[in-house]
Amino acid sequence: MMIAVDAVGGDHYPENPVAGAVLATGENPDIQILLVGPEDVVSEELLKHSYDSSRIHLLHAPQIIGMDESPSSAVKTKQSSSIAVGLAAHKQGKCSAFVSAGNTGALLAASTFILGKLEGVIRPTIVAPYPTIKGISLLIDAGANLEPKPEMILQFAKMGEIFCREIMGIENPTVGQLNVGEEAEKGTDLQKNSHKLLSQMKGYLGNIEGKDILFGKTDIYITDGFTGNVVLKFGESIPDALQQMLSLTMKSEAVQEEMQRQIYSILEKSLKTFNYEHVGGVPFLGVDGTSLVGHGGSSPVAIKNMIFSAAQCVEHKVNSKIISSLNN
Repeated sequence: MMIAVDAVGGDHYPENPVAGAVLATGENPDIQILLVGPEDVVSEELLKHSYDSSRIHLLHAPQIIGMDESPSSAVKTKQSSSIAVGLAAHKQGKCSAFVSAGNTGALLAASTFILGKLEGVIRPTIVAPYPTIKGISLLIDAGANLEPKPEMILQFAKMGEIFCREIMGIENPTVGQLNVGEEAEKGTDLQKNSHKLLSQMKGYLGNIEGKDILFGKTDIYITDGFTGNVVLKFGESIPDALQQMLSLTMKSEAVQEEMQRQIYSILEKSLKTFNYEHVGGVPFLGVDGTSLVGHGGSSPVAIKNMIFSAAQCVEHKVNSKIISSLNN
């Protein structure tokens, strides 16, 4: 399977994308990599590694879309960017998927424009794994659609169900809508009308409050992209915030050094599921292809795992199952 990798996406390019690609080919003999970016930059970085040259290939893309660039203007003006060229290669069947740790908005816009939408999909959505005390749940929408319609919310939930079954191994996933209260009449018109539509689903548990998220009350937390992105970024801040709070408390309480090491070790193990590296990247569900985005600060391990996640989506034929679900 050929997976295209944005070699100049994220905060640490080309070092981390290239290193992640090399790790992926070293651990999975069935994967080949197409590194997309300025050929001279990528070739020079590859010289730092020992790798199988028959399994890592280059695709020249001279332009780079920066992390802070406007997604719409970048996609229009930089048609020779690594994102545009990589997605075009995917569209043409030269690779099975495209992954990037670059500009999320640009990648979503380009994925929708170049790959198109799956049959029956109103809008693609971003899904994100979210850690709870019961394991990993799924957060949808994680930032793609700030003002969705109820019909879109229903589609997001259905696509999330398929992702949970096929990729996360949850046979009968449950769905809950994030809201300011559990009662059906709570929330804005979006939540109220979405609740009515979601109630059609067999696994729908109703409205769920923010206090229940970390306790794993459901497998899928469904919401609009504005709320979802706030919840996602809040979750990402939890490990660092707890470490800093703990450090200040231990300093003020004069906790012995050996005891500090033990406490930090326990905390690190407890918060392991919050580490984005283990997931690597998340897909845009609803686009007519396989496009994944990773954290801007993705490490080589995160890039490697994003490549593996993309391969899983292809192997499990997630897109064909989404089409089947939405049209039944």
